[in-house]
Amino acid sequence: MTPNEHETLVELSKKRLWLPFTQMKDYDRDPLIIERGDGVFVWDTQGKRYYDAFSSVWLNVHGHRKAEIDEAVREQLNKIAHSTLLGMTNVPATELADKLVRIAPAGITRVFYSDSGAEAVEIALKMAFQYWQNVGRTEKRKFVTMRGGYHGDTIGAVSVGNIDIFHKMYRPLLFDSYKVPYPYVYRHPSGDAEACRDDCLRQLEALLAEHAHEVAGLTVESMIQGAAGMLVMPPGFFKGVEQLCRKYDVLLIADEVATGFGRTGPMFACEHEDVTPDIMTVAKGITGGYLPIAATMTTERIYEAFYADYTELKTLFHGHSYTGNQLGCAAALANLRLFEKEGVLASVQEKSQWLRAELSSFEELPHVGDIRRLGFMAGIELVRDRRTKEPFEWARRTGYRATLYMRELGVLTRPLGDVVVFMPPLASTKEELSEMLAIMKRAIGEVTEQ
Repeated sequence: MTPNEHETLVELSKKRLWLPFTQMKDYDRDPLIIERGDGVFVWDTQGKRYYDAFSSVWLNVHGHRKAEIDEAVREQLNKIAHSTLLGMTNVPATELADKLVRIAPAGITRVFYSDSGAEAVEIALKMAFQYWQNVGRTEKRKFVTMRGGYHGDTIGAVSVGNIDIFHKMYRPLLFDSYKVPYPYVYRHPSGDAEACRDDCLRQLEALLAEHAHEVAGLTVESMIQGAAGMLVMPPGFFKGVEQLCRKYDVLLIADEVATGFGRTGPMFACEHEDVTPDIMTVAKGITGGYLPIAATMTTERIYEAFYADYTELKTLFHGHSYTGNQLGCAAALANLRLFEKEGVLASVQEKSQWLRAELSSFEELPHVGDIRRLGFMAGIELVRDRRTKEPFEWARRTGYRATLYMRELGVLTRPLGDVVVFMPPLASTKEELSEMLAIMKRAIGEVTEQ
């Protein structure tokens, strides 16, 4: 692209666009327009190359321009790009549903498509609420969620979220939900994983013992809270949550939007502790990071509560125009074939152990307080004082400035406050991972010492 073409696009972007999760005053100071990608790299309109160290917001699996997925989409274009799923289906959507059920935790049998993770969660909430209405338990109308939880940005998803900087503004629009502690071991008074786990489970049980009669479901991000700062559950916590849901007859809604499709090691993070949710939401990696497909997956028990004569009004009245889009489903099928063909899960599990050792070198930096990681999801928490765990002043924007410097050095990622995210494509080689980490370590070291 010529310099004039680049400048024209930059001016257009500043004049016309409103970017998600972006203060546009920041963008106007530091604009970036991506033109193309290949493998773990993307290039901007000035020809500069960057490592995609956050998988284009946590979703790329095999790298950009993966030949097999490209070809699957082209082949589907030769047949049809889209037809509705309202009252009918299509070939790739049907085949994909079967594939998803076959790889899902035992007991999951049904697939309801949508377009994004937030929509998948919205559907899960409506399913859980209406399930109890349909079976005559009309008092069960409330939800329980974890403090620090993030499930998307639709009104329902925000109602079961709990990150003030994202959600506080919209509180007057939200329905009430019960909030329980999530085990943030680094910030727990004990600093001990088991004590933190048991404390949080005790508080969850106390709430359910009092309110389970009115609770339809509990939402939780499987094994790791993403937007809260890559907070990894201590061993046994997720299983404990499942057991409490069973004990108190509350539907367990597992949000696998970020954690699914190999991101934490197994296909789904539920598998770490052999958890079987009643409802599970998936998106992001489902198409390898290509197209917006999401799914809400559930059990036959829940499906059957909606199966009736139309006049009984038990239908789930919900849908999206592009639900089950053929192009997206074709990409997802190709993505899943690549998991088998290329042994993606075994590769991620092997590289994850290596990655643990590589990340441990960040502990040399005086302002790295905690390093949290599960599979190819990692967060590096930056603090002003490592001994006391005192954070940097919020307005200093240390994490943001560190990632801007990483961008200058050729690595793209986004911070979560002062937690620097590292979520590279699963296909990244050890050499590529090492180069990304070296740049990130340099940037963190220099910025935190300023």
